Amino acid sequence: MRCNSCSGFSSDRFFFSDKFFSVFSATSALRTTLSAVASASVTICFSIVTILAAMILVLPSSVAQTSDAPPLAKQVADLEEKLSRDERTLQDWPNLARYREANSVLAAPAKDEVRVVFMGDSITDMWAQPQFGGFFPGAPYVDRGISGQTTPQMLIRFRPDVIALQPRVVLILAGTNDIAGNTGPMTLEEIEENLASMSDLAHANGIRVVFASVLPVHDYGLSDGRPIVVTAGRPPEKILALNAWIESYASKHGDTYLDYFSAMVDSHGFLKKELSHDGLHPNKAGYEVMAPLAEKAIAESAAKKK
Repeated sequence: MRCNSCSGFSSDRFFFSDKFFSVFSATSALRTTLSAVASASVTICFSIVTILAAMILVLPSSVAQTSDAPPLAKQVADLEEKLSRDERTLQDWPNLARYREANSVLAAPAKDEVRVVFMGDSITDMWAQPQFGGFFPGAPYVDRGISGQTTPQMLIRFRPDVIALQPRVVLILAGTNDIAGNTGPMTLEEIEENLASMSDLAHANGIRVVFASVLPVHDYGLSDGRPIVVTAGRPPEKILALNAWIESYASKHGDTYLDYFSAMVDSHGFLKKELSHDGLHPNKAGYEVMAPLAEKAIAESAAKKK
């Protein structure tokens, strides 16, 4: 059976400067993006079928409910919510709608303003939450993180969520979800190509680039008394390999490397236990380590000539 909702994909054209942007890099990155979209579409279609089947199975009143199982109404509501999320993902895979309104009302930066856009995933997205102390209060910094995203999704929204905002600096923290396969299997080379394309786009528009290292992870966290094994989906050796490439690329292309990893890793090669509750996302203490490192890297990048 063919899923009609997964039959096509379209994207706006990108306009790149011949002087600064490599056609080969863009073509390769677009190929990776389209492949990831196709993979995501198939996965979501399968998810929809699975959810509908599950709803049919749990609806009959004859199904016995165990004492520790959520109420039937909650199970159905959770399934419907997941289905709704998956449908939205199919309609707007890169989630361009997330910041469309906020971007439209954001004024152009003042003449001497050092606007910085933070492009990233949930680690960037969550930084603005009050329990973490806020997102650089008083600074002209713009948070454009989206939870769960991978580099092909960020590459698609790089123009509306970064370039159009006219920052002096973009700080890119990405790659952990690619390693985990959030939008399908990704090789390190494919991740690197997407990061390189974002750098090319930034330079072509006079924007300086800060590349942040991928954070370490740990397996010290617990959920319902059971260990959260983060390293299974994000092997430390892959994080190390990607970080080594990011540092090398930044050095060769005039970008600034922001080394969160070294400041947050313990003697066993894992994220320090006190910096994260779930082994992946920083807690308040984690963001307190990251903030001054980000500020230092931004100052260094902003001082560079275009």
